[in-house]
Amino acid sequence: MRIVAQRVGFGRVTVDRRVVGAIDRGLLVLVGVRKGDGEDDVDYLADRVIHLRIFEDDAGKMNRSLLEIGGQLLVVSQFTLYGDCRKGRRPSFVAALDPVEANRLIERFVVRCRAAGVQTETGEFGAKMAVELLNDGPVTLLLDSEKQL
Repeated sequence: MRIVAQRVGFGRVTVDRRVVGAIDRGLLVLVGVRKGDGEDDVDYLADRVIHLRIFEDDAGKMNRSLLEIGGQLLVVSQFTLYGDCRKGRRPSFVAALDPVEANRLIERFVVRCRAAGVQTETGEFGAKMAVELLNDGPVTLLLDSEKQL
């Protein structure tokens, strides 16, 4: 499972000109799920995202988590995070998990974050989405459950 996490001043997802998810200060995370991922991957990354200390403290150091600042989370499914561009000119997405199972795992991720007390909004799985954000910093990080210790 892969996540691109962006610290944002705001984030918003629209589908057909309708806002489906919006947050103020917090994290916008693009989530990709690959074949072989399971609930352990989801649990690991949900914990990492909500406890990642990337928000500034009073001294200006990145020392506070999403929970500590009362930040919000916007989760957007992104199967293209598993696009393989090594051959040819068109990416291959064979590593991405089938949509039904990927959706189930992303929904579990959202449930885990909400259960931890983080206000969590989402995009619309499988829809053509327009994602707007104000990247704060900018701070953008890559997390991958395959690289857990």
